[in-house]
Amino acid sequence: MRVFLLVPRVGETVAVLLEAPLILGASWIVSRRSVNRFAVPTAAAPRLAMGSIAFGLLIVAETALSILVVGTSWAELLDVYRSIPGVVGLAAQVVFGLLPFVQALLENRRHQNRTDSFL
Repeated sequence: MRVFLLVPRVGETVAVLLEAPLILGASWIVSRRSVNRFAVPTAAAPRLAMGSIAFGLLIVAETALSILVVGTSWAELLDVYRSIPGVVGLAAQVVFGLLPFVQALLENRRHQNRTDSFL
């Protein structure tokens, strides 16, 4: 969708910069629901494992779609990550993978603040 609507008007870099926060916002909601549904503990290891698996699946899916559906070569795929939009997109994907861990940090901080207020 980005290609058809935003890129011709604002360019690829601006389109990715506008799209990333929206996708990460939706990912935040899905991550929250997923950790609740699967009762993932707030400890660092399980949350980092969950995020790593999600990141890995995302990269595999993106690579498979690019190569099998679009017909992108490995060299072209790697070249994408050498561009500014590619770096921004990859950074957003890394943040996506860290969302369960960040949410756990915020949950633990919120819980700690509640217990500190009673002391």
